[in-house]
Amino acid sequence: MMKIEIWSDVVCPFCYIGKRKFESALAQFENSNKIEVTWKSFQLDPNTKFKEGNTIYDNLADSKGWTVDYAKNVTKQVVEMAKAEGLEFNFDKAIPANTFNAHRLIHLAANHKLQEQAEEALFKAYFIEGKNVEDTQTLISIGLLIGLSQDDLKKLFAGEAYTNDVENDIYEARQVGVKGVPFFVVDRKYAISGAQPVDVFLKTMERAWSEKPVENSVD
Repeated sequence: MMKIEIWSDVVCPFCYIGKRKFESALAQFENSNKIEVTWKSFQLDPNTKFKEGNTIYDNLADSKGWTVDYAKNVTKQVVEMAKAEGLEFNFDKAIPANTFNAHRLIHLAANHKLQEQAEEALFKAYFIEGKNVEDTQTLISIGLLIGLSQDDLKKLFAGEAYTNDVENDIYEARQVGVKGVPFFVVDRKYAISGAQPVDVFLKTMERAWSEKPVENSVD
């Protein structure tokens, strides 16, 4: 098996775009059935909090010192990038929110082998459906949608489960040199930063795989 770890945040547009590019590469990879993918938590802005009426354009303008009009123009470019990967981003509906609890949900999902489903559902909720991914009831609904139990979800948000796991992922990101996301680590040997072209993912996986001949011949 070859392990690929992906640090991402569910409000990061390039993480969703990068996910699609990676999936395209994986579909072309000859030994895709021997790849283990693990999603790791990262927060673009840990200080973000939901604020009624606050738009993604307001948020970008405040955090980057842009005008709202400039923020809208920048996001238009990202929308076009997303379209190329079959994604219909709707920034007009996007709700700036803190993602810590969303990451806790992803860790719970991982324990039930539903991590991929959780990532996809949260990306879709934020970028396409305009849902508040900081809101507990929204997160419970997403958890139920992917197959988690009501009981497990209520316990998750009634306590602090998986808080350490999220914090450890973020700490580990700093240790391995993650400056931004998405950040892909292939077999703890090769790193890919950003939503790179499909060919970059494919060639990196092929190279890493070719360097595991003894192990792979036994599989």
